[in-house]
Amino acid sequence: MSASRLPPSALSLKQFLQRQRVLAVYRRILRTIGQVPDEADRRYLRDWARDEFRRNKEASNPDVVRMMITQANMHLEELQKSLALARS
Repeated sequence: MSASRLPPSALSLKQFLQRQRVLAVYRRILRTIGQVPDEADRRYLRDWARDEFRRNKEASNPDVVRMMITQANMHLEELQKSLALARS
């Protein structure tokens, strides 16, 4: 048998895909926050999002991470609805 050329810290395919989903929702949240008209609100929301993602950075249980992605998507939808209402 030959030794694996991958470093021991390499992600599995499932871990890699889950990480991509987390990064995608994080980017969408930050883009949506960028549409908030008030600078103070925008700064507060950006700091909140960063703190939440940093606080949960070490989560490794796939089910827990999936639940957090779902919650992040729900928060994103709420923010998008609030922005749409504010514009109308």
